[in-house]
Parts: sequence; C-alpha cells; structure tokens
Amino acid sequence: MDMLKVLVADDESRMRKLVKDFLVKSNFIVLEAEDGEQAIDMFFADKDIALVILDVMMPKLDGWQVCREIRSQSQVPIIMLTAKSDERDELLGFDLGVDEYITKPFSPKILVARVDAILRRSNAIQDECIEANGIKIDKAAHQVTIDGQAIDLSVKEFELLSYFVANKGIALSRDKILNNVWNYDYFGDARTIDTHVKKLRAKMGDKGDCIKTIWGMGYKFEV
Repeated sequence: MDMLKVLVADDESRMRKLVKDFLVKSNFIVLEAEDGEQAIDMFFADKDIALVILDVMMPKLDGWQVCREIRSQSQVPIIMLTAKSDERDELLGFDLGVDEYITKPFSPKILVARVDAILRRSNAIQDECIEANGIKIDKAAHQVTIDGQAIDLSVKEFELLSYFVANKGIALSRDKILNNVWNYDYFGDARTIDTHVKKLRAKMGDKGDCIKTIWGMGYKFEV
C-alpha cells in the first residue's frame, strides 16, 4: 500500500505522539491537530487525507461536532477515540457516520490494525459491479444506486451492503458478518451490526426491506 495520510486530532500531546509513532512505523503520513477547530481547518485544507482519528473531548469543538462537519461534505473513514464507555456515546458515533469507535485505554497496535484494515478495504479497486432488485453496487467507483438514484453510504455501510448482496439468499450470522465485513478481531458486540443495518435500511428506502432479520441469528438479503 502507498503511504496514506491520516489526520489525528487529540488535545493530549502524549496521546497524539503515541498514535503518530505507531502509525509512522506502519508507513503512514500523520497530520496532528490539537483541537476541533484546527482539525476541521486541516481536513478541508488537505484533499489527500485518507482517514481521520478524532478524540471526543477536545477544546473549541468536540469530536462529535468535528465529525458532523466532515460528514456534511465527505465520507472519509472516521475513527472516534473516547475515554467514555457509555453505550449511548457509541451509538451516537455510529448515527453520525463513524466507522470505528475505540474506548481508551487501547492498544496502539490494535488501532493501527483497524486503520490499516479500513484503508485497505476503502482504497482497494475492484473492477466489479453487483446488481440485485434495482440495487447496483459499483465497487470501483465506490457508489451505490437504487433504481438509478445514487445514495450516500459510509465506508462500513457500503461494505455491509456489498456483503449482503454478494451473499443473496444466504442466512448470515452476526459473527460471520463481523468476521467478513469488519475483517479483524472485533472487540465489541452485535449492537454494532444492528446499528449499521438500521441506518442502511433507512437510506435504502423501500429496498431496505430486502435485508431480512433472522431473529436470534443475524440477517439475510432476499429479493
């Protein structure tokens, strides 16, 4: 993988240095922001930023506000860092379009693994289109259209829908979805999948009904 640029926004200089050191060792270019306003300015000034790591608690603008600003104009992958372990915070993050949510303290190696996995998937060019029931997924363009109308999906929502359509008619357990879509040892639970499915269905309109819930197991995409 070519050297990709990551923006790390955290008001704690020691935390920024820790994250930066591990990312640089893994061949990433790292930009640092010490508050929310600086993070927004740096992001919109540099069109080559491939991923953003945001701390929730920052001066001037907090991580949620920064996330909203970025999401209003970009679907760049976003990882949120927080000292809180409140379920409501995690669900808020996913509602705002956060791709990953990591609670402090965390292993820097795990963080780098997640960054690498997200970027590897989001930057992989696959000359393939999948289509089912008016839903067309263009992997090369990273675009989804439903009955000819484009819909905006986060990186994770795009991957989730692609996995569902590619496995049309197959019952998929939550564990299998995590292993294939998240593609690493996920330290979370099934709420992550359920939250993403809920948002995905809403964005798909009537076609969201194609994603069937299999109670006690997972989901199945049916036409």
